[in-house]
Amino acid sequence: MQSSVVLQTSLPGIPVRRGKVRDVYDLGQQLLLVSTDRLSAFDWVLPTGIPDKGRVLTQIAAFWFERLGGPNHLITTDIRQMNLPAGANLPMLEGRTTLCRKTQVVPIECVVRGYLSGSGWAEYRKSGTVCGIRLPAGLTESSRLPEPIFTPATKAESGHDENITFEQMVEAVGRELSEELRQRSIDIFQRGAAYALERGIIIADTKFEFGQVDGQILLIDEVLTPDSSRFWPADQYAPGRGQPSFDKQFVRDWLTASGWDKNSPPPALPDDVVTKTRAKYIEAYEQLTGQKFA
Repeated sequence: MQSSVVLQTSLPGIPVRRGKVRDVYDLGQQLLLVSTDRLSAFDWVLPTGIPDKGRVLTQIAAFWFERLGGPNHLITTDIRQMNLPAGANLPMLEGRTTLCRKTQVVPIECVVRGYLSGSGWAEYRKSGTVCGIRLPAGLTESSRLPEPIFTPATKAESGHDENITFEQMVEAVGRELSEELRQRSIDIFQRGAAYALERGIIIADTKFEFGQVDGQILLIDEVLTPDSSRFWPADQYAPGRGQPSFDKQFVRDWLTASGWDKNSPPPALPDDVVTKTRAKYIEAYEQLTGQKFA
């Protein structure tokens, strides 16, 4: 492999919560998000990591936070500006660590879809709807939608998020907040997708997370990365089929072909799948930002 894999981090004396990908350290009024190289697929964290994946995701998200502007949780990704404890492994943390404001997280995944894929395509085939939204007849897999749609989901620490209707979101968090998050999510998606398309990438769908601090709503977590979005190469797009992608599709395809039952612990990934997946993440970063990944 081109570089070592970081599957877990440790900061002496700081409380930590470990998600599927991130190690989240509680600094009181702030959080330290460390994106590891862990990889999840089919609701499992795989035993094999992808070298540099956490660094790529952190730097893509930081790029978007700066480009999109608006209220967000980002303070810095420069570890020299973080008051890290003595004994912290700075080379390991470099490029994969975000210092951010702590918020009261809105317990909803704010999903925006510009194309018909994934669970949305599965539902549309059955009922002609996506999360209760009626769509035109005759659409095929990967069809571009007439306009982006907001399809919220419940957040899940483990397992799979569940799609809900907008009215269910209203029941959970209130109408005023729901309508503001819907409008903000669609706006961010449209601006990000327009820029990405100029760079040759279709953002088919994505999910955003928001939090609140003193009545202010902040965009949090990651934004428009290959882990939170479907990235398709625009020059290969063709509706009526699944699309090649910039994310972990190599991994999903290999796991499906391996005969793994998706109920027992997953197998380790072979080197060629790891190499291809790493290359796709880096390609996404370089194509979006116009900068060489280092």
